[in-house]
Amino acid sequence: YAFDKDDKAIDKAEECLTGCHLVLVPAGVPRKPGQDRKDLLGINAGIAKNIVEACAKFCPDAVIGLIVNPVNSVVPAMCEMWKKKGLNPAKICGVTSLDILRANKFVYELTGAPIGGIEIPVIGGHAGATILPLFSQDKAAATIAADKIPELDKKVQDAGTVVVSAKGGKGSATLSMACAAS
Repeated sequence: YAFDKDDKAIDKAEECLTGCHLVLVPAGVPRKPGQDRKDLLGINAGIAKNIVEACAKFCPDAVIGLIVNPVNSVVPAMCEMWKKKGLNPAKICGVTSLDILRANKFVYELTGAPIGGIEIPVIGGHAGATILPLFSQDKAAATIAADKIPELDKKVQDAGTVVVSAKGGKGSATLSMACAAS
């Protein structure tokens, strides 16, 4: 299902959402060069709210996976809305596995280790310095010299901004987001 920007999911998505156990929400406008994630909050939180409200009505027991920037702010806001409706806010989560994919790829590029065997845990949020790749927890990454880790941390933390800049503000990492959600 796709919606026009003025459509209300609560009016259009009953058939799609009824009976769902999992709803993935890759929604929102992309960042433009020079724009911070907080600049997106008003716009993208409104887009997420549109869909999450429909989920509350048509599939209140579903797990809702939000792939919406800034995920660090949108997820707590949607949890509060969910709570006000008497629903379990633990059913709403942010999908940030995109940072794991990026960290894995960068370790592969540095080490040449088989990509399928690389699994970098990433904790924290999904915005700049809140993204914390734990390179020491992976066998291949643990072979990277300690003095290279701060630069690698920064590369993972800035990867989304690099994509936005490369696309000249006309998009974000949509294919990567789709892969991260799969």
